[in-house]
Amino acid sequence: MATLKDIASEAKVSLATVSRVLNDDPTLNVKEETKHRILEIAEKLEYRSSSSRKAQTSAVGQHHILALYSYEQDLEINDPYYLAIRHGVETQCEKLGIELTNCYASATLPEPRRITGVLIVGKPSHGVRQAAMALTDNICFIDFHEPGSDYDAVDIDLVRISKEVIDFFIARDVQRIGFIGGEDEPGKADIREAAFVEYGRLKGVVSEKDIWRGGFSSSSGYTLAKTMLAGDDWPTALFVASDSIAIGVLRAIHEKGLTIPDDISLISVNDIPTARFTFPPLSTVRIHSEMMGSQGVNLVYEKARDGRALPLQVFVPSKLKLRGTTR
Repeated sequence: MATLKDIASEAKVSLATVSRVLNDDPTLNVKEETKHRILEIAEKLEYRSSSSRKAQTSAVGQHHILALYSYEQDLEINDPYYLAIRHGVETQCEKLGIELTNCYASATLPEPRRITGVLIVGKPSHGVRQAAMALTDNICFIDFHEPGSDYDAVDIDLVRISKEVIDFFIARDVQRIGFIGGEDEPGKADIREAAFVEYGRLKGVVSEKDIWRGGFSSSSGYTLAKTMLAGDDWPTALFVASDSIAIGVLRAIHEKGLTIPDDISLISVNDIPTARFTFPPLSTVRIHSEMMGSQGVNLVYEKARDGRALPLQVFVPSKLKLRGTTR
């Protein structure tokens, strides 16, 4: 079993710092990067405090979480981002001794027995939302949030990420940036695209003709990029909505005979394991998707245990990882 000393040794910080970070000491003055590193190492080593071990023992048989995934399970094969969320949910439920039932889109909902909390992963349909509300008012959205909602949420700040990518390219004198992404609803831009277009137009580097939208798969990225490159005029930089899409985009650019990043540079989102092994390795925004799943479990567990009334919204941090697809 991992100890505070193990975490401190790997993180190269003092035992006191590790203890204060893990206990969320509000008086601690330490860089956010250091906090994130300690939390990642603690999660990797499966560190568990004595209080959490007691909570696990007392939780057994008392809590049952229903995880509703707003997509088919096949999507996890095409995009490991979603697989990591589920892994985070399952791992944290196991740590806390919580019974878990997974249910994907189009599947029949299980019998509503002893449901103490519901996780909704992805943007929910009206039917999914109503089904969850019929079971409990202890609901937490993951990878989705609604301002002013009565329910908890764990998400990422896609607006900030989109602006960060545009600012990165502008700082490198890029004059024209394109977008290749997917859609949650037919014909409707997602948060990434909407923020990218609004901020990019404000900065004078984005136009409607350079926006390409399809599915969230490598094959869709390939098809969209092929269409973009069929003409003789394309942007010199791309913001791609996910690593899975970017893998297809890379293939299309290579087939066109263009050089990355000299002819076209690109940044995607998620930092899935494959991102480091593409050619060239993908520059991408790292999303701690597994942590999103685990924090969702923590919120519904804590609300069921303490009877908290106020909804909480948690934004999991992200970080731009620069590799071979940018200069």
